Amino acid sequence: MSESSAEAAAEAVTAAASAVSAGTASWRRAGFAGAAIGVVAAGAAAGVAIERLTVGRGMRMKARLALDSAGPYGALRGMPGKASADDGTELYYEVDEVEADSTLAPRRRRLFGRKAPAPVTVVFSHGYCLSQDSWHFQRAALRGVVRTVHWDQRSHGRSGRGVAQVRDDQPVTIDQLGQDLKAVIDAAAPEGPLVLVGHSMGGMTVMALADQYPALIRERVVGVALIGTSSGRLGEVNFGLPVAGVNAVRRILPGVLKALGQRAELVERGRRATADLFAGIIKRYSFASRDVDPAVARFAERLIEATPIDVVAEFYPAFTDHDKTEALACFAELPVLVLAGVKDLVTPSEHSEAIADLLPDAELVLVPDAGHLVMMEHPEVVIDRLADLLTRVGAVPAGATVGGYGSTSSSAQPG
Repeated sequence: MSESSAEAAAEAVTAAASAVSAGTASWRRAGFAGAAIGVVAAGAAAGVAIERLTVGRGMRMKARLALDSAGPYGALRGMPGKASADDGTELYYEVDEVEADSTLAPRRRRLFGRKAPAPVTVVFSHGYCLSQDSWHFQRAALRGVVRTVHWDQRSHGRSGRGVAQVRDDQPVTIDQLGQDLKAVIDAAAPEGPLVLVGHSMGGMTVMALADQYPALIRERVVGVALIGTSSGRLGEVNFGLPVAGVNAVRRILPGVLKALGQRAELVERGRRATADLFAGIIKRYSFASRDVDPAVARFAERLIEATPIDVVAEFYPAFTDHDKTEALACFAELPVLVLAGVKDLVTPSEHSEAIADLLPDAELVLVPDAGHLVMMEHPEVVIDRLADLLTRVGAVPAGATVGGYGSTSSSAQPG
């Protein structure tokens, strides 16, 4: 090993030890639980340490800057608007209208055949620690071809911090997110048929909307897509960890996150200092393919890094309480797409299968070699199934297979 490599190794081990030490200091009183989480964190840090042997810090920084400047992901913008939630939170959304431009004809034919789609509005709801930009590939494919609404959930992206959380110290609930979606629909799509698309927390938001506003679903919604999401029992997810680690995480993570959220400024500095460690963790829990485009992986990092730690802490408890199994009945008479990555560690594909079991007429698509961010990892599969859903809601009599809209992996294929 060269002197520079030895120095890199020592630096990596020191950084890893510092990250683990900082992360576990608050957990020491948890005894075995603290030790278990420490082992998990140390394992991730060790992987980063090995990578640092071959790639210097300066080179990694230059690579991130190059990917940030060259990557077009998240650059699509539409007509901006703001909706007001019932507690006064400003919810930011953008609308992409249908364009009559003849240059769109080839893409429209590829998506829908030779007839123009019906005048539906497709409303996209994003997941936890993401933003509307996580739908970049799907937005690019449908842009100008069908009317779409993309919005940022409260405290995410360009939306305002949750007023009820900041002013009144109220916990975030999935029901609140369903009410927020209703406010966005009222502002951005007050009339006409709707197709609701939700990923992860966004899918739960769609279920909460149905639970609280069944008349809206009955009267206006003509199709639903639930991607990498769950109707409940998220407290049983093991995140790919051993039993000891899972039990530890379940016991103390809510308290640790709350404590970190109260020291947001300090924690954010720590996140920047340990960017490589977090990048490895983000990649593990976002993707399953080995050959994901580095620019896409970096794009996912940026989205997640942009979510403040106090927001991360604020939302986490809501998932344990989430149970909208009964609300799925509102979708029973509708065309429904249920899609998930087989290797999703955050909302395992078994949760999508459980949803499909309750909606026997739904199309269930399980994408092999795909993780939680399946719409970014295998975008062409998601676009293809969304286009098919839009034909099933009556947009056109028959759909066409979609291809060439930005595959990020050579192994991508329909499930």
